[in-house]
Amino acid sequence: MSEQSPEYDPSKVVVVFVLGGPGVGKGTHCASLVRDYGFVHLSAGDLLRAEQARPGSEYGQMIADYIKEGKIVPMEVTISLLRNAIQSALETHKNSSSDGWGAGKGRFLIDGFPRKLDQSFKFEESVCPAQMVLFLQCTEEVMLERLLHRGETSGRSDDNIESIKKRFRTFVETSMPVVDYQRTQNKVVDVNAMNTVEQVYKDICDAMNAKFQQIQK
Repeated sequence: MSEQSPEYDPSKVVVVFVLGGPGVGKGTHCASLVRDYGFVHLSAGDLLRAEQARPGSEYGQMIADYIKEGKIVPMEVTISLLRNAIQSALETHKNSSSDGWGAGKGRFLIDGFPRKLDQSFKFEESVCPAQMVLFLQCTEEVMLERLLHRGETSGRSDDNIESIKKRFRTFVETSMPVVDYQRTQNKVVDVNAMNTVEQVYKDICDAMNAKFQQIQK
């Protein structure tokens, strides 16, 4: 049993981890879930970039240094930013009458986190256990094709073959253990992300509807 209790009660604060390799479509489907299910979408990468750019940030320079050197930012920093974002959203919606919000309740999609097993353990012990892990599955060949196509217009320096293949290796080595562990907790919902965007989202909605009936009971 953990010495530390999670800050948020998972019966009130619903957390869904959205995991999958680079180019699998996490951002696209998170945007649709925000629209249709009233989630707040928290991207670990976006939070880190925003903190890095925030004037007077105590973490800004350290984040910049880690990113520049290609290292993973210490999990305490990322988890602190996620906790702050959750608290801010709960405060903003505290008087909301929307389904799943108000009086300390909220729904969060966390995208691009946890990247490693220790991050998963630490977040669930100290912040809030995940209710569900949405795992978008896709072959590396298809993800590579999508990322190279995106790279034609994205301007992202990491949308090239060498960088993409490194990201695939990193995902398999560090993030798949998170999926494997969460599977032992019966939290993982597998979605075939090789299908059309419409079919993938339909499959995600089917999983969400089944899960949210369970949550709302």
